[in-house]
Amino acid sequence: MKRIAAFILLLAALSVAWSVPVQAQRTSTAENMRRSRKEAKQQQRVSKKLSKKQRKAMKKYDKARRKAAKRANRRAR
Repeated sequence: MKRIAAFILLLAALSVAWSVPVQAQRTSTAENMRRSRKEAKQQQRVSKKLSKKQRKAMKKYDKARRKAAKRANRRAR
């Protein structure tokens, strides 16, 4: 009898544990909109940061190229 009672208690505990996450996962449309706006904003930040890094690298490359051309012109004289 004790084993049957323990088994039923275990089943009840598991059924309650499984039903809680399902309710916790349900989100309202307003929350979904807020979350999607937040993710879009984060994506824009990342994109902006990467483009800034790329611009900086291009400026550095152009500067080095100009400097090398300047040196080559000096040696050619």
